[in-house]
Amino acid sequence: MNVGVNDADARPGQVADLMQSGVEDGVFPGGVLLVARAARVLFHAAFGVTNRFAPRPVTRTTFFDLASLTKPLATTLAVLKLVQDGRLSLETSLAEVLHPFREGAKTLITVRQLLAHTSGYPAYRPYFESLAAHPPAARQRLLRQMLVKEPLAASPGDTVRYSDLGFMVLNWVVETVGGSALDRFLAAEIYPCLGVTDLFFVRHFENCRRGVFAATEDCPWRHAVLEGRVHDDNAYVVGGVEGHAGLFGTAEAVYRLLLELWRSLRGCGGSGFFEARQVARFLIRAPSGERTLGFDTPAPQNASCGQFFPFQTVGHLGFTGTSFWMDLDAGVIVVLLTNRVHPTRQNTAIKAFRPRLHDLVMQKILQNVWN
Repeated sequence: MNVGVNDADARPGQVADLMQSGVEDGVFPGGVLLVARAARVLFHAAFGVTNRFAPRPVTRTTFFDLASLTKPLATTLAVLKLVQDGRLSLETSLAEVLHPFREGAKTLITVRQLLAHTSGYPAYRPYFESLAAHPPAARQRLLRQMLVKEPLAASPGDTVRYSDLGFMVLNWVVETVGGSALDRFLAAEIYPCLGVTDLFFVRHFENCRRGVFAATEDCPWRHAVLEGRVHDDNAYVVGGVEGHAGLFGTAEAVYRLLLELWRSLRGCGGSGFFEARQVARFLIRAPSGERTLGFDTPAPQNASCGQFFPFQTVGHLGFTGTSFWMDLDAGVIVVLLTNRVHPTRQNTAIKAFRPRLHDLVMQKILQNVWN
C-alpha cells in the first residue's frame, strides 16, 4: 500500500515525512494537510487511503467528515450573517425566538451564551438511542422537545461547558430566524457568495454525487462503514443536518473560508461579504482570555495546536480527526483533515500527533524555512 505523498506537486521534507509517519504508525488511515500564510499556500498534500477495506488514495479533493468544525464553519457563520443583517442580536434570548422556551430556566439564555458555551447546557446526551426507534420524519421534532426539557448542568452565564446541545439549539434559532434549514441557508446566503463550493451537508434522502469521501467508523449500531454519511450519532439520526456536526468538505474549502474571515478582519482584500467589525466581535479574544464566539482558542497547557500559536489564535477540533488553527495576527492557517475514527473511534493516537505536527509547521514558518 502506498502511504506516501499522493499529490505529485506537493513539497517534500520533514512535514511530509511526519504526515507519512502518521499513516504508517496507524494514527490515521489518510489525511490532507494544508499550511498557508495568508494568501500564500506553503504546503498542500494528501496521504494514505480513504478506506482500509477498499484502499483508494486520498487526494486533495477528498471530502472529509468535518465533525465539530461544523460549529464554527457553519452554525457560527450563519449566526454572524443574521447578526450582520440585523435579523438577530447576540443578546437575543431564546424566549424571544423560540416559543417553547418562553417558560423555565432556559428563557433568558442568549445567543451569545450559546456561542460561547456558557448557556449551562450539558456537553452531550445520546439522544440517538431513543430517537432511532421513531419514524425519521418525527425525529427532529422529538429532538427539539428533548432540548427544551433537558435539565441545565449550570446556571446560564456561570461557567464554560463545551456543549453540542447548545449548538443544536442554535441550529433551531438559525432555521427560525433565517427562514430555512441550516444547510439551505448556508448554500443560499453564505458559501456561494464567497466562492466556496466544497463545504456542504449530506441529507440522508439525497443521492450525493460530489466525489470521493474518506470513510469513518465501522459503526456498531448502524452496521456499516460510514462513507458520505455523517459520523456523529445525534446528527445522523435526524437526517444528517445539525448545528454541532454534519458538515463535509475539503481542506482547500476550509482554508478559503478561513482566509475570507482573516481578510475581512484585517481589511486586506476579500469579498467584503463579512464586515470587519462583526468578524472581530466573534473572533477576537479580550485580554482577560474570554472565549471567542463559536471558535475555540489554544489551551493554556498541552494545546493541540502546539506551543507556537499566539494568544490571538482561533481554531477548532473535530472528533473524526479534523482541525484548523488560524493565527489572527500573521494569518498563518493550518488545516488538518484525517479520518482517524476509521475503522474505530477507539484510536486516539492523534492527540499526541497534532501538537507535534503543528510545532514542526510553526517552527519552519517562524524560521522562514520551508523544505
